[in-house]
Order: sequence, then C-alpha cells, then structure tokens
Amino acid sequence: MEDNQVQVNNQIKERLEKVLLDIKNAELSSGRKEGSVKLVAVSKFNPAESVLSAVKAGQFLFGENRVQEAVSKFTEIREKIGSRENQKLKLQIIGKLQSNKVKKACMISDTIASVDSLQLIKEINRHAESLNKKIEILLELHTGEDTKSGFGNEKVLFEALEYLSNNNAPNVLPSGLMTMAPFTSDEKIIRNSFVTLRKTLEKAKIEFPNLKLTELSMGMSSDYKIAIEEGSTQVRIGTAIFGERIYT
Repeated sequence: MEDNQVQVNNQIKERLEKVLLDIKNAELSSGRKEGSVKLVAVSKFNPAESVLSAVKAGQFLFGENRVQEAVSKFTEIREKIGSRENQKLKLQIIGKLQSNKVKKACMISDTIASVDSLQLIKEINRHAESLNKKIEILLELHTGEDTKSGFGNEKVLFEALEYLSNNNAPNVLPSGLMTMAPFTSDEKIIRNSFVTLRKTLEKAKIEFPNLKLTELSMGMSSDYKIAIEEGSTQVRIGTAIFGERIYT
C-alpha cells in the first residue's frame, strides 16, 4: 500500500511539473512575464491523499466545486499538514454555488469564483460577516453561447460592481473576473470569449478604480494556452495533474 502511494505521489509530482513547465513556456511565447499566471489545481472528485501529494510537490492553490466534498476533504488535509503549509494553502470554490451552500463555502474557502448574481454577493457578504471573515470573489461573465453560467451581460455585471464599489458588501473583496469558453474546437470562438473578458476587465478597472480588479480567471486543460495569450492570470487544470477523475 505504501509503495502504491509513493507511486501516486511521484506521478502527481511529475504531472504537476509538466503542467507548470507548459504554463511557463506559454507565458514566454506570449511575451508574458514568467510567473504571471497562477495554477489552480482542480481537485474535485479526487481524494485527500492526491491533494496531499500535490501539496508535498509544492502546489498550494486548489479548486473544488462540490462544497460538501470540499469541507470534508480540506478539513482532513489541514489536519495533516504543518502550520507553514496551512498558511500557504488556498481554496477556491468554483462552479455554480447554490444559496443553501454559501455558508459552508464561506467557512472553507478563501475565494468564491463563478459569482453570477448580485443576490449571491449579498448572501456571501452576510455569511462572511457572521464569520468575521473577508472572502475574495471572482465575478463570472457569460461569454459563450453554449453555456448559461455567469452574468448575462456587461450591464448587469457592472451593476454588481457598482454595488461593491459603494462598499455595500464590506466583507466581499472582488478580485477580478472569470469565464468559461464554449466547449468547441474552434479556436476563433474560444479566443473571442477570452478577449471579451479581458476587454470587460479593462473597462471595469477604469469604471471602478477603487476596486482591486487584477485577476482574469480563464482557461482550462484544453484551452489554457490561448487564455494565457489573451491575458489570463489564473488557469484551472485538473486531469492533467491528478489523472482521470473517479466520479461518485
């Protein structure tokens, strides 16, 4: 059993190193500064042992989309790692968040990505306030025809940003925008999705200068190189690090 875990540890370490090298090469080929793109290791559907293997290999930023799974998994992980590693460990809740899961999401995470409504912002602030905690968020913009997630257009997104800019949700810290490109092999459509998000962020920075909007979270395993070319600061990659997921 120990030999098998050592093998798993080595596999995850090797995959992680390859992904980081690919990101570095994509940065350099795009004329980007090395280290300008963060890796969010998407650990959903993977056991705590796999996440611990990634932590041992130096990865500390993870993404989960099932809140209950994240609570169980990351509570266990934090109990098994040292205080220095605990300080570095960061968790994003990615994917659509239901209102009845907001409290637990606020308890377990540092960032809630995919925020898609003003009502959700209000819910996050309410629970974060009760926990005496500040929660970073990424606001999701709908940029693809085959997905309905995110704010439907720039107008409603900017209404939410104006609400935040006026300090109506003091326990919520907007750090940028995110999107998911359409699931297609057409590079032009994918690139257009990322360009739309980048231009929206540029406009938002001018419109709301008091907000620290620095993050562009876009790009996954199949399209992260295009995303980096278009300015992504965070890419979300799972299978390339952890292998095929075990769905339960």
